[in-house]
Amino acid sequence: MSKVFIDTLGCFKNLEDSERAAGLLREQGIEVTDDPAEADALVVNTCGFVEDAKRESISRILELAEYKREDSGKILIVTGCLSQKYSAELAADLPEVDAFLGVNDYDKLAAVISSAWADAGRRIEVSGDIGILTGPRRALAPRYSAFLKIAEGCSNRCTYCAIPSIRGPYRSVPEAQLVREAAVLASEGAKELNLIAQDVSAYGSDRAEGGTLARLLPLLAATRGVEWLRLLYCYEERITDELIDAIARIPAVCAYIDIPLQHIGDGILARMNRRSNRDHIERTLAALRSAVPGIAIRTTFITGFPGETEADFEELYAFAAQQRFERLGVFAYSPEDGTPAAGFPDQVAREVAEERRDALMRLQMDISFEHNRALIGRSLRVLACENEEGNLWSGRTEYDAPEIDNAVMFTAGTAAVQSGDMVSVRITDAMDYDIIGEMEAVMV
Repeated sequence: MSKVFIDTLGCFKNLEDSERAAGLLREQGIEVTDDPAEADALVVNTCGFVEDAKRESISRILELAEYKREDSGKILIVTGCLSQKYSAELAADLPEVDAFLGVNDYDKLAAVISSAWADAGRRIEVSGDIGILTGPRRALAPRYSAFLKIAEGCSNRCTYCAIPSIRGPYRSVPEAQLVREAAVLASEGAKELNLIAQDVSAYGSDRAEGGTLARLLPLLAATRGVEWLRLLYCYEERITDELIDAIARIPAVCAYIDIPLQHIGDGILARMNRRSNRDHIERTLAALRSAVPGIAIRTTFITGFPGETEADFEELYAFAAQQRFERLGVFAYSPEDGTPAAGFPDQVAREVAEERRDALMRLQMDISFEHNRALIGRSLRVLACENEEGNLWSGRTEYDAPEIDNAVMFTAGTAAVQSGDMVSVRITDAMDYDIIGEMEAVMV
């Protein structure tokens, strides 16, 4: 049986794509391996969202090319966003790569692998298809925490973002299909479903029959075995009273929401083509905190967007200090090819954008520590993730998404704990971004 190694870079949506690809390969009799040395084919699922991600993707392609140099029988394939947008340029610059596929071409992977072996010719199979990838999945992440992509593409057209040109317009996955897939993931051990899309709050807006995220949530919450539903990437202007009520009312929905605000100055928001303003944003945040006491709100900001003045940044800094977000990420703006913002006047120097980013993150470190210190003495429900050493474990609360948020480090004593168990942990200490505790019991 042929073996394939898949390396996934970038966002959770890429991980879901890789799991689809792995499932389709398994159907074709091709095994997915975690060891690139033993693989016959090496696949890099790339990210092309920001400049740092592009550099990481190129670096990883070259790293895996070393395996091919050591074994001329291997083939190297590049897929994902970077390949979709720059396949011709990559083909010219990376002769080590045997084939390039786009973001909607994972179902061609088995055929491309076979043909690449057969004719040893280079192939570019990047299409303009804008369907929704369906079919079986093979888990490439821990089974207790799964990602469920509820829509593909994006129609928001933010001026800094190339995603609509890479992944096409917004396309919601039908409710019935999502309910079936949630049941399959739960049967395979998923206790947490992370709902993902470029904008999960736009769910159903593209379908003639309607449908909303608020209507979808109770359907998914009814899935036997699923204890947490997590909302990632909600655009603020689409957070309705109905959605806030669903978050507050449905026990399985985590008291957590990811809202990528990107900025707070009305002038900058307008230049970004964001469809909201400071007043509306503040009212939405207040409504969430009122309806869901203790909710963890995650957001992201972009510093150094074209035209951002020192006064604009000071307004953003003061807003972050006022709101005291539980979770915050900051990106220094980098121009993306083909986006309107790349051609805007008044581009901000990269070093200025990075200084502003660093200042916000220093502020957030102090805020995060204060939030964490307030948890000392409380008992929290924790999803046990990894045994670090001996009886020391790492885990997450409902207030933390996988990989991007805080961790709980806890000792388990003599109790038998397995990855994926829900446990009660009493918090005894706090760090800037993580908390420390002692397990009290495994929760049934």
